Amino acid sequence: MTRGAPHLYVHLPFCAHRCGYCDFVTATGRDHLHGAYVDALLRELHQEHDGSPVETIFLGGGTPTYTALPELLRLLRALPPARELTVEANPETVTPELARELRGARVNRVSLGAQTFQPHLLRVLERRATPADVTRAFGHLRDAGFDNLSLDLIYGIPGQTPAQLATDLAEAIALGPEHISAYELEAKPGTRFTIAHGAELERQAERMEDYFERVVVQLTGAGYRWYETANFCRDGKRAQHNLGYWLGHDYLGLGMGAVSTLGHERRRNTPKLGRYLQGHYDREIELLDEDTRARERVMLGLRLDEPLPLRGLRSALDAEGLARAEQLGLAVDAGDTLGLTRRGRFLGGAVTAEIVA
Repeated sequence: MTRGAPHLYVHLPFCAHRCGYCDFVTATGRDHLHGAYVDALLRELHQEHDGSPVETIFLGGGTPTYTALPELLRLLRALPPARELTVEANPETVTPELARELRGARVNRVSLGAQTFQPHLLRVLERRATPADVTRAFGHLRDAGFDNLSLDLIYGIPGQTPAQLATDLAEAIALGPEHISAYELEAKPGTRFTIAHGAELERQAERMEDYFERVVVQLTGAGYRWYETANFCRDGKRAQHNLGYWLGHDYLGLGMGAVSTLGHERRRNTPKLGRYLQGHYDREIELLDEDTRARERVMLGLRLDEPLPLRGLRSALDAEGLARAEQLGLAVDAGDTLGLTRRGRFLGGAVTAEIVA
């Protein structure tokens, strides 16, 4: 039994359709197994959680709100109390009833997968929602009393232009979510998506830095805080669950394919639905030494806009690389903290790779 993990991730894999670019652990055509899967989740929860307080819970997928509503509510009501309880939702699944029931089941944050407001780009992504569905879902959630909503956007979609990205950002800002996540499209080699759009994906890859800068400028210009590489918030409403990852906190993952990091052990459950339903987790175990955890803490911590406390982490830094980054105006070593400058944050991973030993 796991003790003291402050963050809980729960994986609901079911989807109506698997999008071509998706590499998450999902299940389609298995609607008859929703109840059995929730049974399996609750069994794992009972086995792994010792009843200690939980700060945040995140239901991800898959499409959590595609799970049959009675089963989703049964799961939600069995979860421990948490100050932030987030559910991911696809816009086409959000009805007034779903929104009310989520709110009544202690959910206080919803992350809505908009991706883009361009109908032709939604078709490229094989998304079933329309821009009108996004607006409608947002309204249903507001009507149900949600005051902490997040929108996901993707940029670098095959066929997308800078003007269309600007329109997507403007549409998102106009809805007024408390949080916006904007991710560059990542499509795994060999998938049907990369086979169909390979040449255009290569062209888009050359524009990613420009797109990234446009995202930051437009969202910060609208009053959003660029608090993490791909995440923006207003009114102080950062994603507390994800913040736990970036700060290196322990977390317990439940469900098929779910990952946990607990002390010096990282483990991943089986991605096979049948095995998971039978209670066979077949976990892959990775042991993390102090050096590995320190390097990960630096790499994740430098994604944030607040300086990273360096206590116990100095050994994870490459002194020469850090000196070069400082000389180029990309990083600031204040002795007890380390942070990237605005320019350094735009270069992101490349600067971090230079700094980490």
